[in-house]
Amino acid sequence: MSNSTPLARISASPRAGATSHLSRRQKAAIIVRFLLNEGADVPLTDLPEPLQAQLTTQMGSMRYVDRSTLADVVAEFAQELEGMGLTFPRGMAGALTALDGRISPQTAARLRKEAGVRQYGDPWELIRQADLKDLMPIIESESAEVAAVMLSKLDVARAAELLGKLPGDKARRITYAVSQTGSVSPAAVDRIGLALAAQLHDVPETAFAQGAVERVGAILNSSPAATRDDVLIGLDETDQDFAALVRRAIFTFVHIPERVNAVDIPRVIREVDQPVLVTALAAASAGALAPVSEFILENMSKRMAEAIREEMQELGRVKGRDGEEAMTAVVNAVRTLEAGGEITLIVSDEDSEEDTE
Repeated sequence: MSNSTPLARISASPRAGATSHLSRRQKAAIIVRFLLNEGADVPLTDLPEPLQAQLTTQMGSMRYVDRSTLADVVAEFAQELEGMGLTFPRGMAGALTALDGRISPQTAARLRKEAGVRQYGDPWELIRQADLKDLMPIIESESAEVAAVMLSKLDVARAAELLGKLPGDKARRITYAVSQTGSVSPAAVDRIGLALAAQLHDVPETAFAQGAVERVGAILNSSPAATRDDVLIGLDETDQDFAALVRRAIFTFVHIPERVNAVDIPRVIREVDQPVLVTALAAASAGALAPVSEFILENMSKRMAEAIREEMQELGRVKGRDGEEAMTAVVNAVRTLEAGGEITLIVSDEDSEEDTE
């Protein structure tokens, strides 16, 4: 349609009364036929099914339209388009789609339920985009007939990969069931897709994006050491398993040598103001935290390490609270870089063993 004349330029204006003998349905049929003849992609599937049926019936009942009438109908249509300032989505389903992500999920779910609007436009599109690990439990629990429909709707490569992960007898039953899907109606396929999509997204709504372990760990990461130790002792007495998980989620200054790659130390210290870094290292230079201080100093440039050591000596004894705040700033820099994907923390051996169990 790139070589076609723009609609608005076909005629300056329709002749007065030239199209008055035509109904709006007939005019719509003329416009659609004109656009199709010009090679336009007209997304009629977006129309409600009754309107699709009416349009098809109207087109089937029409035979011939002369050139002047066509020009008048197209000009009238072009004028309507030019005068249109804003359009709104048709119905509750369209409104919810337009506002997706801009209203709360709870409000959207309630409005869908009240209006009887289904949650998924094309459920099979959601299923095709899902991870195979999420589809495996569904296909294993469903009948061979339903699994066969699912495989038939997936891309060939993904269907083959999913089939290859199933036990041999289950895979054979599903493969045979595919041969029986020829008589399945489109309506049945749609209902199956809605049911599978509902299973795929049947995850209870939660108020928090992170789990309890991560939330408690994050809070204790920023808490004073005395408070952290006291809370962990209390958790040990109340729930040892939960306390163990929280301990593994905690990342504090003492964990830097075992969790931060040596090559990432220069990147970390660039995120911390030098006076704060000097305070943290001076506070950690004696006692149990001395190895942490040395690890950081050894993995920065030699010139910078010498300068910081001199500043540490000049600073002298650091108050406990000041030292703790400075060490927390270093830890926060590590966490910020990790969250941004700029560094990757080392997984402890204990965590690795649990992941493989």
